[in-house]
Amino acid sequence: MNTHGSRNRTGRRIAFFGLTFLTSGLASFMFEDILSANGLSPLEGLAIVLFFGLTTWISGAFWTAVAGFVVRLAGGDPRTIHADEAEGLAVRSRVAIVMPVYNEDPERVMAGIDAVWSSLACEPEQGAFDLFILSDTRKPEIAVAEEAAWRTLLARHNAVGRVFYRRRADNTGRKAGNIADFVRRWGAAYQHMIVLDADSIMTGHALVTLARLMDAHPEVGIIQTAPLPAGCDTLFARVVQFAARLNGPMLSSGLAFWQLGEANYWGHNAILRLAPFAKECGLPRLRGVAPLGGEILSHDFVEAAFMRRAGYEVWLLADLEGSYEEVPSNIIDYAARDRRWAQGNLQHWKVLPMRGLNWLSRLHMFTGILSYGTSPIWLTVLILSTILTCEAALATPHYFESGLYSLFPSWPQYRDGEIDVLLTGTIVVLLLPKVLGAILALVNSRLRRGFGGVWRLAASLLIEQLFSVLLAPPMMIFHSTFVLSTLAGKPVTWNAQERGDRGVRLLEALWRHKWHMLLGLAWGVVILLIAPKYIGWLAPVIAGLLLSAPLTAISSRAGVGRFFRRCGLLTTPEESAPPREIMQVQELCRAGTFANAGASQTDLPVAADCAQVPAEAPLAMEAAPAAYVSLRSVLASALRLPSRRTAGVR
Repeated sequence: MNTHGSRNRTGRRIAFFGLTFLTSGLASFMFEDILSANGLSPLEGLAIVLFFGLTTWISGAFWTAVAGFVVRLAGGDPRTIHADEAEGLAVRSRVAIVMPVYNEDPERVMAGIDAVWSSLACEPEQGAFDLFILSDTRKPEIAVAEEAAWRTLLARHNAVGRVFYRRRADNTGRKAGNIADFVRRWGAAYQHMIVLDADSIMTGHALVTLARLMDAHPEVGIIQTAPLPAGCDTLFARVVQFAARLNGPMLSSGLAFWQLGEANYWGHNAILRLAPFAKECGLPRLRGVAPLGGEILSHDFVEAAFMRRAGYEVWLLADLEGSYEEVPSNIIDYAARDRRWAQGNLQHWKVLPMRGLNWLSRLHMFTGILSYGTSPIWLTVLILSTILTCEAALATPHYFESGLYSLFPSWPQYRDGEIDVLLTGTIVVLLLPKVLGAILALVNSRLRRGFGGVWRLAASLLIEQLFSVLLAPPMMIFHSTFVLSTLAGKPVTWNAQERGDRGVRLLEALWRHKWHMLLGLAWGVVILLIAPKYIGWLAPVIAGLLLSAPLTAISSRAGVGRFFRRCGLLTTPEESAPPREIMQVQELCRAGTFANAGASQTDLPVAADCAQVPAEAPLAMEAAPAAYVSLRSVLASALRLPSRRTAGVR
């Protein structure tokens, strides 16, 4: 088997995990020395344990960024799959592009498909691709508009027999079930499928590159691109787009550096090999009831784990350009999306012990859980720190031990030097990745111009950092609430995602953030009354909570975002020199090409499976058995120890 990453895989991971745990261990040792200067209480011991968990999390992100910086500065990583490999190769397989939709805006969806199909039509290999719109829409009026817009698309491109629309009568399994239905009915007609979300845009060149790479690497089951956010105007969306464009490619290269052929799948803008996907990646039903049991909501991590268990590699293609997506336009909708993801990721606790999974696949799911679990941990550390600070401020110092005669007093010990070192090191670990991303942009003339030049890039970086500092506390409370409500047994309502530049009125923001603001007010009052000299340490947290409502309202305004763009701030290369595909989506939406497609076609049927689809080519797809293993088997997989069972090797 030809695997890019088999050589040097162990060395890379020893270096990455070794540096990660060394960094967090040193920081935690220093933190323990500071707290134990005058004795160590149980609360302080708990704070040290939680601090180690948090520093391990941010240290992993730090060393991933450093690895990505080195890879990007060196011009690439020869041990990974890269886009240049596809140049000059032919597409030998049939590829289905599938886009699941659920109560989405038909105008935006069809404008995106139009842009993707137009771009693909410019490629010589475009004949190898068909496109399926897989509708799970429940609202009849949207279903009518979907089909009418699809018919308009067919007329615009003469795409009858190439672009298909199917609407399910029963949306069992949500998105994963929608895709599984496609695989069962038409999967045998294609070797690969490229999965898009309703807001995805991919260039024809990117689509063809993915198909070529899959043909060239039969050992690979999934290739995931690194989609960049683009196309939104609100201030919040622009901040997210700027940060992702500046740091995302570097972080993707860092992930590919140590994950190699055991990367993850993010559910969209990726290509999958259909035969093993159908055979190995059917989702089991988890034991118990929702929210932690039942149907698996975050299916992508699990499908990647099952594909790897079957012996196929999963790669993150970090250097492919032309893969885009949209982000929620405001903090409220962003948090609502995270609420769904939080429940889906927490379900993975029941997937972790399943039989035969690669240890790195388990790590992906564990870190997915921690991506939300770190918020309640951080909140707990802050609360413990506040309690300890208040205790220290209220305590009466005892210079002589009770009942003992001593000539000399016992002075309280302070570790001011160590505190400064720990604080400085924490700031470096948090901020250096952003500086490294900026350096990569500055040394590349095209990127430097795309970000507006040196000074505008520097100013944008400061704005993004200030915004991130203020946004972190309310998101910490949001995520903590999501985790606790899921663990308490409250399932999420899986609605269609809000898209477009939706503004949030101040009254709505005040209502959604009322508890955040009250918490910030109470927290600030307590510190000011009991330990006022420590208010500076908690000022960023308290300020973020107090300003959460106005921050949400102001940052949701598209006009504010456009003002920053006119000033040349928070711009990205995709705005300075917009790709043709993104421009086409915006032009089609402005022109209303698909907006009123169904107005004169109200007699269209809205029954399921009403539109033309190709003759069925069934491909069996069954749910994988939810068999579980012992802890020894998990450790054997991680440590490469001899195991009683060897699974998933071709």
